[in-house]
Amino acid sequence: MGKYLSTKALCVGLTLAFATSVSQAAPAGSAQKDIVETAVAAGSFKTLAAALQAADLVGALQGEGPFTVFAPTDEAFAKLPKGTVETLLKPENKQKLVDVLTYHVVKGKVGSSEVVKLSGAKALNGQQIDIKVVDGKVKTDQATVLKTDIGCSNGVIHVIDQVILPASDDLPTTAIKAGNFKTLVAAAQAAGLVDALAGEGPLTVFAPTDDAFAKLPAGTVESLLKPENKAKLVAILKYHVVPGRVYSSDALAAGKAKTLQGQPVSIAVKSGVAMVNNAKLLATDLDATNGVIHVIDTVIMPPSDKQAAAMPHKMIESAIAEGAPLFNAGHPSACAKVYMTTAKNLLSMDNHGMSTSAVHALQTAVSEAEHCSCSNTQAWTLRHALDSTYKSMQLTAR
Repeated sequence: MGKYLSTKALCVGLTLAFATSVSQAAPAGSAQKDIVETAVAAGSFKTLAAALQAADLVGALQGEGPFTVFAPTDEAFAKLPKGTVETLLKPENKQKLVDVLTYHVVKGKVGSSEVVKLSGAKALNGQQIDIKVVDGKVKTDQATVLKTDIGCSNGVIHVIDQVILPASDDLPTTAIKAGNFKTLVAAAQAAGLVDALAGEGPLTVFAPTDDAFAKLPAGTVESLLKPENKAKLVAILKYHVVPGRVYSSDALAAGKAKTLQGQPVSIAVKSGVAMVNNAKLLATDLDATNGVIHVIDTVIMPPSDKQAAAMPHKMIESAIAEGAPLFNAGHPSACAKVYMTTAKNLLSMDNHGMSTSAVHALQTAVSEAEHCSCSNTQAWTLRHALDSTYKSMQLTAR
């Protein structure tokens, strides 16, 4: 067994090979260097260059892109605990190294003027980098941006003073380590869902805290944890899980999300508070290797079959109650937007209770409204379709 080289020797050796391969691949007389060539030429990214070589990511970052790279300097890598770089550069740790490096890369060319407007950016590894401005300095997770907008032929580089590390725990482990989800973890174990939540995913979990479970009527949790009530417990827990990695900004923009239980949850800001059904969002965007967790203050319960059947009717009633006053007050565009959102939500529901002809009529109305430039006509087209849909569901229910 040979000795592992020191960090410095290893980085220098890999960088020499790396730089040689870059110079051979670079087109003669190119006006602007790509991301990899720019990093090598800068001279302050030797460790990053060695890591990219070891992770076989050189070719990817020389691709068309564009990419935005938050590039740690050699000093940034030196801040890591002793032995970390050597460990990451070992062949058996290649996937972990890839995960770390791709966490520093965002798809697209995002200049500093755009970065400061963001609260987060999705990295190539799937997780989200948190972005905020503190005392006039831009922070990406715990790192400070030292220099911005280094232009490359296939993207842009922003220099950071620390290596930022992606989440390394799966969803159940993340919940356990947080310490305030003991009841949720116990419930997932009783329901036999831990392995599923630890799987490849990705999944989004609206996670009730221990305090949220404590708000349930006395004896509810104990009852749900009994073996004979496993099916009910599974349904409740699946109602808190959504397929995919859905961050808070995307969830709020969508307004709803279909859960693994089958029924959707509504996601909206009410009176300045972000809500999932009747639960307040206490914290959002907690990354895990296989998904993301949003913390809620209330256990949300899936609707009964009777409630689910009544839901489309209530959606239409609510839309008209909100839209009609807007139209009468001279805001047809706002009214049309309310009606359009409701119509599309109805069409996306599996059990909307509409006949095939009613579905077709609603789809036609949505298409006509989308291709119409007159907001008055849009509003009336959608209103007539919603009225017709409402009557159709009433007849079907009889």
